Amino acid sequence: MTTIRRGTEADLPRVRELILELAEYERAPHEVTTTLEDMRRDGFGPQPIFGFFVAETPEAGILGIALYYTAYSTWKGRMLYLEDLVVTEAARGMGLGKLLFDAVVAEARATGAHRLKWQVLEWNEPAIGFYKRIGANLDPEWHNGNMSAAELQAYVCHPAVEAAVRG
Repeated sequence: MTTIRRGTEADLPRVRELILELAEYERAPHEVTTTLEDMRRDGFGPQPIFGFFVAETPEAGILGIALYYTAYSTWKGRMLYLEDLVVTEAARGMGLGKLLFDAVVAEARATGAHRLKWQVLEWNEPAIGFYKRIGANLDPEWHNGNMSAAELQAYVCHPAVEAAVRG
């Protein structure tokens, strides 16, 4: 059974592994400069600037992450930015990406965000297909994804994920 939960400091080594896996997939492994120390400070220090959810199973451990941070739009106010949604290659197609996305949507709602934003590379057809299937708006140039306040409210999350995010 898959569990979606908030990430902890102890999860960071696996989170970094998944980030490196994503960088390989995106043909830019040399671009990752964030260290575990950076992630500990920035996610769990006195003023955390990001949060994340993990998808895990008892047998395989953490199979995916959704890392986000709060941003601000001068026109719309508070928003969440989904920096990375990563599911390890062997676990793709199991619905984990959808569950992780649901967790971020639920977090956006719970924190009063008026928008959810993210980006996807124009050549990443599997990710583009995923976002289209869930009804996201994709910009044709950079494929910037957005969910307005109304779309966040209309989005149907898995009930267990929504309950877990609310605590």
